[in-house]
This record gives sequence, C-alpha cells and structure tokens, in this order.
Amino acid sequence: MDTTPPSPPAESRAARMRQPLAADVIRATAEKHGVCVRPFTMEVGDTTTGELRYVPVPCGSTVESACLPCARKAKALRQVQCREGWHMDAEPDLTPAEPTEDQTELLTYRADLVAAYRDVVEHDEAEAEELRGEIRSVDEELRQLGMRGRLPTLDVPTKRSVKRSTKRRQDAPNLPRRKVAKTTVGREYAGKFRPSMFVTLTCDSYGPVRSDGSPVNPSTYDYRRAARDAVHFSALVDRWWQNLRRVVGWDAQYFATVEPQRRAAPHLHTAIRGAISHEVVRQVTEATYHQVWWPNHDQVVYVDRMPVWDGPDRGFVDPDTRDPLTAWEDAVDQVEDPAHVVMFGRQVHSKGILGGTNEAGRHIGYLTKYLTKSTGEVVEADTAQQRDHHDRLHAELSVTPCSPRCAVWLLYGVQPKGVNAKTTAGHCKGRAHRRTTLGLPGRRVLVSRKWSGKTLVDHKADRKAFVAQALAEIGIEKPQPDPGRLVWRKVEPGDPQVPPRDHLVMRAIAERITWRAEYDRALLAASGPPGADVSATQQAA
Repeated sequence: MDTTPPSPPAESRAARMRQPLAADVIRATAEKHGVCVRPFTMEVGDTTTGELRYVPVPCGSTVESACLPCARKAKALRQVQCREGWHMDAEPDLTPAEPTEDQTELLTYRADLVAAYRDVVEHDEAEAEELRGEIRSVDEELRQLGMRGRLPTLDVPTKRSVKRSTKRRQDAPNLPRRKVAKTTVGREYAGKFRPSMFVTLTCDSYGPVRSDGSPVNPSTYDYRRAARDAVHFSALVDRWWQNLRRVVGWDAQYFATVEPQRRAAPHLHTAIRGAISHEVVRQVTEATYHQVWWPNHDQVVYVDRMPVWDGPDRGFVDPDTRDPLTAWEDAVDQVEDPAHVVMFGRQVHSKGILGGTNEAGRHIGYLTKYLTKSTGEVVEADTAQQRDHHDRLHAELSVTPCSPRCAVWLLYGVQPKGVNAKTTAGHCKGRAHRRTTLGLPGRRVLVSRKWSGKTLVDHKADRKAFVAQALAEIGIEKPQPDPGRLVWRKVEPGDPQVPPRDHLVMRAIAERITWRAEYDRALLAASGPPGADVSATQQAA
C-alpha cells in the first residue's frame, strides 16, 4: 500500500509557501547579472524635451553582505588600480586637466564657503557645521563632474602651538637620511628586470596568545596598549612611509590594505613600487615610532556622575563643584611627556615581486582578499575565548579617546575640541569605539597620490571607454546625453509617483542582459576565428 501523502492542491497555501518569494528571485537574478540589489532612485528631468524618468542608481557598497554586485565591482576596480601602479616603468602623468566651466563655477563657490567657514568656526559651531555640510555637497557635485585631485581641506590653524622636541628617542635606532628625489619608479636591473616589493607590518605583542588569537592569560594581556596602538595605527603607518622615503631617497609609492589579525590587532599589507632591500625595510620598521602628545588619560575621573553642560561660555562642568573642566588647549599646554608611544612589532615580512608574473597576480588577490567583507565579518568570534577577548578589548576601546574631538575626553576631566550641548560624555560615534571594528581604522585601502596617476573615477572611465570603443567597432553607438540639460533629484522614500524599486531593478536587469549580449558580439568580432587569443583587457572589461 502506498503511504506517500498526496501532494497539496496547486492553489493551496502550502503550495504557495513552497514557491520562492518574488523579491528573492529578483535579488538572485540581479546578483547573477551584476545589477545592484538595493539602488536608490533618482528623478532625471530633461530641460530640453521635458521628459521625466526614474533611474536606479547603484548603492556603491563595498560589502558583499549588503550588495554583492556593487562589492565585486568595487573590488575589481581596486585590483585594476593596484595592478596598473605596481610595476610602472615610467612616471605617472599627474598633469591636472583644465577644469570645465561648471567645475570652475563650483570651485569658486567652494572657495567662498571655505573662507566663510574659517571665519565662523572658532565662535559659531552651528553655522560652521552648516557650512561643512554645504561644502560636502559641493565636493560631491565636483566628483560627479569628474573633478580630479585633492580639494583644499577645512583645517584651520590653531591660535597657539606647543613646541615639542624633535630629538629621536634613545630607544629607537637612528636612520640615514637622503634628499628625496621626485622620481617614483624603481631601479631597473640587468636592463630588463624592474622588481617591486610586497611588505607586511604588524603591531607589537601584548601577551602570549593561542592559535585562535585569544590570550593565554587575559588578566596579564595588555589591553590598554592594544587599544591605543589600534587607535593610532594609521599615524604610525604614515610615519613609516616618511622614514622609508628619507632612507631610500626617492618618492616611494604604495597600495596598502589594513586587516585585523586573529588577535584583533591591525596589520598592514602593502605593495610598494620599486625594489628595496629587506635590510632597509627591517631597519626602517625598527626605527619608526609615533608619539601621542595628548593629555594623560590613564585614570578615568568620572564614572557614575558625569559632567554636565553649563552653556557655551563655561562648557561642561563638574557635577558637584560646578567648576568648568580643563579646556583642550590648556590641557595640551600642560603635557610634558607623550601619553603613548606606538611602534611596530618584530615580525616584518618583505618579498620582491616581478610584474606580469603569477606571483604578482596572487599577491594582488591577497591584498584585496577582505575588501568585500565588513570589519565585523573579518574579526568574527567563533569561540567563547575569542568573544571574551573581543569584549575586553572593546571595553578598553570605549574609554580610549580616538581624536581631540572625542567625547570620551570628558571622562578624564578634559573638554574636547568642538564640544557643545549635543555632546554626551563618554559616547563617541567614531569607528574606533564600535564592537564591530575593534579599533581598526576607517580606511581599509591606503593609496599614495602618485600610485597610478589616476583616481578610481578615472579607472572606471577607462573601462567604460574601452567598452564603448569595442561596441563602436561593430557599429553599436551609445550616445551620451549632455549633462548640462539634465536635472537630477533624489527621490524620497514613499513617493507615490515613483515606480516600485523591484520594477526598476528588473528593468536594469533587462538592460544589462542586452548590453552583455552586445559586448559579447564585440568580443567575438575582435577575437577573430575560433581559437584566437583574447586580450587581458578584454577579459577585465
């Protein structure tokens, strides 16, 4: 007798529950064809024809768990940037392009905003914040218009500066110093070899650890030094580049990524253009240090009762005595010794790499291995010992100031820079204090200005131009609309006039399928008869 239960009717609730959700199908299809799965909608109006349409703009996320297609595109772009700059045999072209009329107008407006900001930043924080927001909007418009190069910063010179001794510490070895030449390309050997370097730098040890990175004895593990080293790791790396250039005598360029080790301490992988001896790399690493000239923050002053705000004139005051806390400038004036000194650990790995080899490609993949993962996913704890280790480190980071503007300074009786009524004592929104980052710096990729002579926008434009040329060779023209006649507006969520996002994503999928078919035709025409080689540029595009 057949005991198999009968299949439910086709229209029953059980049958419907077995079917995949439409949203899941759309997401899977979008990921298959490389279409952003969570775009934001822009309204585009044509001032000439009066046409109004809605366009899905990719979110641009670099994390796979948020948007797989955008993260993979960002990673591929970084790999192209790393490959093009690592083994260059000629100096990159850094000649700035002449700004367009629209860019010139925006640059003039930005200069006026910066001047106004510098006039009010010392006495009106609210207006200064409003001007900063307007400057950020102008910067975004300039980037959309293809503006290259770094824009002037908003740094305002302090009214007074404390002179610090520049004499090297007695516990740090001296380094030879040479005048740094303007060249960025390394030496050529035997008339044909021009090797470059791959270097890994780590933080110092804070105590014995197990194979999973957790401390053997958490009670003796130096969590305070680990937290402060993580906060100031980026400054230490900047100092290392300065020392390296002074020793080798040329403007060494780099492409570096910051990753967490198993013990949750940051370490650096970097590609350096040009050959440098392993001994020089070791010497520079041993002699590099960074002194933090901040007020002493070894003992928390306020634990239960926090300082209270008493107006813009007095700032935060003691909850009992009502005396104002020490201002940041006054606290820095009283500093006689550095609050912390951060140095690299003894483990230094350096390796020479030749361009165009499998070894170079493997190390580019190694450099960009974790770029599509969030810091929290990389430092994820699997065991109870790891979770306890991360909790202890996070607890120390929560009372470790991350900048002169950090609200944690109020716990130590010091008023940070830019303090106002919205500041909450001990609560800072900086990445260094988050449980998911454990002090790692916000910039996961560090690229020197003269690495490839191009920005990410330029690399993206190169790939777009290559595809457009390939299509033009088979008679497919992709006309570009005049940006001056288009008006873009970001659509607010819930606007009834806007089509559902799923509809926009499906339309983008259909367009991507059409574009891919056209490009495949172009590749087939360019490759010639079956069996012909396809260039690496065609494969990358």
